[in-house]
Amino acid sequence: MRLRLIVTLMCLVISTPSFAHGADQHVLGTIMAFDATHAEIKTTKGQSVNVRINKQTRYKDERNPKGAGVPEVGDRVVIKAETGEKKGDKMLLATEIHFSSAKRVPTPMPMPPVPAQPVQ
Repeated sequence: MRLRLIVTLMCLVISTPSFAHGADQHVLGTIMAFDATHAEIKTTKGQSVNVRINKQTRYKDERNPKGAGVPEVGDRVVIKAETGEKKGDKMLLATEIHFSSAKRVPTPMPMPPVPAQPVQ
């Protein structure tokens, strides 16, 4: 009897930390659209996910940890989000956005037109 009680209590104690993680979800992908209130992310599986952004959303640039920038279209992101507060609200609310700026390839300067030479 005592053994069963001890085993049952141990199972409860071991499973408790899994409940502490919360209902957060992670979205990985590339930013397709971004403004002050929402971000549209194309996931690695090709799905489009809309995430709301508010004033409490924190940003972290992985290439510049001390910078206070925000991501741009084309950047790779990992978004930690929670589900909407309302019952019918399916949109996610971002709490943290970790991003890595896409490598910007400078566009080459166009060659100046060569003046046509008269035929002699």
